[in-house]
Amino acid sequence: MTYRTRTRVRTRPGGGWSTAVALLILAVLLFPVYWMAAAALQPHSATATGVLPASPGLDNVEAALRSQGGALATSLVVSLGAVAVCLALAAPAAYGLAHFGLRGGRTIVFGTLITQMVPGIVVANALYSAYARLGLVNSHLGLILADASLGLPFAIVLLRAFMVSIPTEVVEAAMVDGANRFTAFVRIVLPMSRNALITSGLFAFLFAWADFVFALTLNTTDDVRPVTLGIYQFIGAHVTDWGAVMATAVMSALPAAVLLTAAQKYIAAGITGGSVKQ
Repeated sequence: MTYRTRTRVRTRPGGGWSTAVALLILAVLLFPVYWMAAAALQPHSATATGVLPASPGLDNVEAALRSQGGALATSLVVSLGAVAVCLALAAPAAYGLAHFGLRGGRTIVFGTLITQMVPGIVVANALYSAYARLGLVNSHLGLILADASLGLPFAIVLLRAFMVSIPTEVVEAAMVDGANRFTAFVRIVLPMSRNALITSGLFAFLFAWADFVFALTLNTTDDVRPVTLGIYQFIGAHVTDWGAVMATAVMSALPAAVLLTAAQKYIAAGITGGSVKQ
């Protein structure tokens, strides 16, 4: 005897409308990005006036590269340096807060969160006086250290929440096998925290890449000029040439878009992996 089983596909009422509304909201959010890209492909003297560029070309992109290529390279160096400094400080700090049972550990984590509420201009003004004495004004190192402070509190909190879920028995087993605490941290804890490290590093990169306050305050010359400051000065110098300005904006947005697309699965795993009950 054979039995036929019928599988009923249940659809929630209004599912099609929800999808349509979501697509409409997405289109509204992405329209400025499209308009920016369309304007970048227009000739020098034109702006985007239709759905598609009338006579697309790369003249604006070439002009933007000639004017802002150095600024893009500076932003890349500063952002990658900020990521390295941020992770080098945040990973051991988070591990210590998660597994060493430090007295007042929760207070330290709370204080770390509070630091993100301080306005950036206040920190920048305080850093400028210190940088002037240390000779770090108009330097890559000074901007790297300043931008690393933007992502450091977030990285410590996220990594600490993730490392709390790592069993201490795993580290103890490695130490029984002959590894010291530092070796166990490097070879056991860090590989297990890969998703959280990638998430923290990506956000640190985005914070540094989008920084404008530190770049404007801690630089008095054009020797170390990131792309955010370059766009600001470029608009002032070429306010009528919006095509080149939009081309610079598109190029400055590409690294962040590529990184977010490539690391989206690690971001989801890193954030959800850190959402454990404390």
